[in-house]
Amino acid sequence: MISKEQISADYQLIQDEICAALEQVDGKAKFEQELWEREGGGGGRTRIIQNGNIFEKGGVNFSAVHGQLSENMKKALQVESDDFFATGVSIVIHPNHPMVPIIHMNIRYFEMPSSFGGENKPIRWFGGGIDLTPHYIIDDDAWYFHNSLKAVCDTYYHDFYHRFKLWADDYFFIKHRNETRGIGGIFYDRLTANDDDLSWDTIFEFSKVLGRSFIPVYTELVERNRNKQFTPQQQEWQYQRRSRYTEFNLVYDAGTKFGLETNGRIESILMSLPPTAKWLYNYQAAAGSEEERTLQLLKKGINWAE
Repeated sequence: MISKEQISADYQLIQDEICAALEQVDGKAKFEQELWEREGGGGGRTRIIQNGNIFEKGGVNFSAVHGQLSENMKKALQVESDDFFATGVSIVIHPNHPMVPIIHMNIRYFEMPSSFGGENKPIRWFGGGIDLTPHYIIDDDAWYFHNSLKAVCDTYYHDFYHRFKLWADDYFFIKHRNETRGIGGIFYDRLTANDDDLSWDTIFEFSKVLGRSFIPVYTELVERNRNKQFTPQQQEWQYQRRSRYTEFNLVYDAGTKFGLETNGRIESILMSLPPTAKWLYNYQAAAGSEEERTLQLLKKGINWAE
């Protein structure tokens, strides 16, 4: 079994690679780093990029924390042990261009010394995923994004993409709006070596390859759209769509809840929020507009992959 120290070290390397590549894509802004320690155990590296040529605000964060879970988190995770270890990389990028999509990625590992029911056996799992939130849904971009993820999934297990895509549709869903956050992607949690007869090494490799798929996939989407012209009205729509992103992250996102419940660093947890968002009262998209078309596609079950 690969150690938690090795997992943590490899995740830090992935953070380094992604930050260097995003700086190159932007061409102007550089990441600022803040090292932090968590009261109770562990810490992380928060890296923020702002006011760039294309990236208005983004974060590529690494953390490795340990300590004791609150009673609320123990109930939520259905575990009895207090002690835990968690490490991962979390990314959210908010571009300044309404035709360039918001993207989120997370790869993570969680470990506890004993399982639910008091059995003297450690529990551990991997989780993660990538999802895309376009301000305007562009079919070719959606097909490219989903087929790229499918190619990664198919390399490791034939059913990963289908299962994880459905999981993403259900997870990234704004219930009070009855709409998905974007066009989804893949999402998985509690993936262990007991699932599908996969080894721990295979699951860990899948986690790393998924993490490293972020740069080629997102770079392609940025370059396709960054030089398109846009109107002030389209930017207003971008701010409106950002408000939906904010609502999801504050109301439903499990990572936000975990960070707050485990006394994580607030600035790092909330780096996912956009710099500017607007809540227009009772906004109605014009009939036949691209805005209306986007709203009609924010639903579960759309097959974007071949």
